[in-house]
Amino acid sequence: MKIGLQIPRFNFPGYPQTIPPTLAEIARTAETAGFSSIWVMDHYYQIAPGLGQADDPMLEGYSVLNYLAALTEHVKLGTLVAGVIYREPAYLVKSVTALDVLSGGRAYFGVGAAWYEQEARGMGFPFPAVKERFERLEETLQIAHQMWADDRSPFMGAHYRLARPINSPQPLTRPHPPIMIGGMGEQKTLRFVARYGDACNLFLRAGLDTLRHKLNVLHGHCDDLGRDSDEIEKTTLGTVHLAPGEMDAADVIKSCEDLAALGFSHAIFNMPNVHEITPLEIFGQQIIPAVREL
Repeated sequence: MKIGLQIPRFNFPGYPQTIPPTLAEIARTAETAGFSSIWVMDHYYQIAPGLGQADDPMLEGYSVLNYLAALTEHVKLGTLVAGVIYREPAYLVKSVTALDVLSGGRAYFGVGAAWYEQEARGMGFPFPAVKERFERLEETLQIAHQMWADDRSPFMGAHYRLARPINSPQPLTRPHPPIMIGGMGEQKTLRFVARYGDACNLFLRAGLDTLRHKLNVLHGHCDDLGRDSDEIEKTTLGTVHLAPGEMDAADVIKSCEDLAALGFSHAIFNMPNVHEITPLEIFGQQIIPAVREL
């Protein structure tokens, strides 16, 4: 099993001046510890309630990833996940391509339909109804596949029209950076994973029974499309708090064992105290070696 790190907060002690060196230390320590991937959110407000206050510090996702690309050598990098309402599809594909080229072929393309209405309204992003957001997500996925195939023919969708979608250079990852579609919706999201995706991402907090059910739904969509579901990387996102009186390494190892038994191969965690660095070291010394062969 692979272990990933999500960094959803930037309110490190002493911010904003401390953000660059703290991010650098987190990224370098995570890579040394054996983390396979590092992820940031694609938000402009902090998620509130949930992760903090709306006006807590939040950095633009691809700017952070490009910064981390220059500081690391091996870890994969991606947004968990980019909302389609924030950028035109061709711009989003170019951003992922640039990250892949600059990182030496280490980009994921994490994408979803977007959900944070308060943020969208506050920042002036379009926020159409759910049906249209999923239509836009599907067209974005189609455009990504077309541009990464170097197909420059016009794309004429219901929401996006591209007269000549040139993508030069192409990404170093071939045939393209893995497409991770985030979300647990059974009728749209998981069907899109089966049709267009290389990875899904499900919420650990949903519980093992729900996760098992969602994977069964995904397998069903793959069967309907004649696709081998083993081609799709199954990932989760959860929170761990490695601290006295909270959680310890054994708790995380048990969680990973349970996930592996269901068929997940990549567990991504965020940590409220990641800036203290010690939690990353515990992962490197105790957790990652213990789950590597799961």
